[in-house]
Amino acid sequence: MRTVIRALVLRQMDQGCSTVQAGAAVGISAKAAWQIGKHYLESGLERAIDDAPRPGQKPLLDSEQGHRIIAMVCEPPPAGRARWTVRLISEEAVKRKLVTQVSPATVYILLRSYDLKQWREKNVVRGEVR
Repeated sequence: MRTVIRALVLRQMDQGCSTVQAGAAVGISAKAAWQIGKHYLESGLERAIDDAPRPGQKPLLDSEQGHRIIAMVCEPPPAGRARWTVRLISEEAVKRKLVTQVSPATVYILLRSYDLKQWREKNVVRGEVR
């Protein structure tokens, strides 16, 4: 959606509108319209329309590690435990060498992204015990 708005702002400016008019026409501030025009003049169309790469921290778990942890949670909890907890999951993942380290907060975010609630039996896939 941002790309379309930026293109519309550039189109408005090309037709002779001011930054205030171009911004108002597409529903953004005059400053944002001005910055789009500035990026176009300094770096060209591609930079004006597309987002610049953003720095950031790489994900704490790659997809394979996440899948392994999810598979572990789908198993019955360790002996002596009634259910999985996020702290137990993080400890077991390190103990089983699925990951070198993982915090309970990261495990919580992982479970939430898969819409799993380990404390609710019906949401965890398990094979029948015979």
